[in-house]
Amino acid sequence: MVGNSGSGKTTVGRALAQAIGAPFTELDSIHHQPGWRPIEVPEFRERVAEVVAGESWVVDGNYRAVIDLVLARADTVIWFDLPRGTVMRQVLVRTVTRAVTRVELWNGNREPITGLFRIDPQHSILRWAWTQHAKYRDRYSAAAADPLNAHLTFVRIGSRAEARRLLTAATAPH
Repeated sequence: MVGNSGSGKTTVGRALAQAIGAPFTELDSIHHQPGWRPIEVPEFRERVAEVVAGESWVVDGNYRAVIDLVLARADTVIWFDLPRGTVMRQVLVRTVTRAVTRVELWNGNREPITGLFRIDPQHSILRWAWTQHAKYRDRYSAAAADPLNAHLTFVRIGSRAEARRLLTAATAPH
């Protein structure tokens, strides 16, 4: 599951993993250590390699430090490429909800309300989503066309309706 923050990767990824009986891993839960401290790259790679060594799994995340490990073991990439307006609405609602409810995300971290007002994308999920939108579109368009990824099936999700159809198909009796 790849794509912009707030695009629905985690929600759909969890549901898909449950539907196919596979473990689900959100790479953010490994990367963001207590106090939002990033994990060291060698340890990050080691932990992700353990996750993708399994028979089946669903992984959500875009980290360049580990994407090679994920793609080498994957058979399908579900790429969330929703319109910028849709993503921004979703990430805004999600961020406000998380900040107000103080829900724990990973390793004791909570989304700060101040993140709504910061300009630096490294400290604002809203700015991050805005600045990364075109970058992710370019990155995954190129990855889908790359002959090195010929072993992968890329499924582009361009709308919430397409995400619902994917889940409906995955949960339908076979």
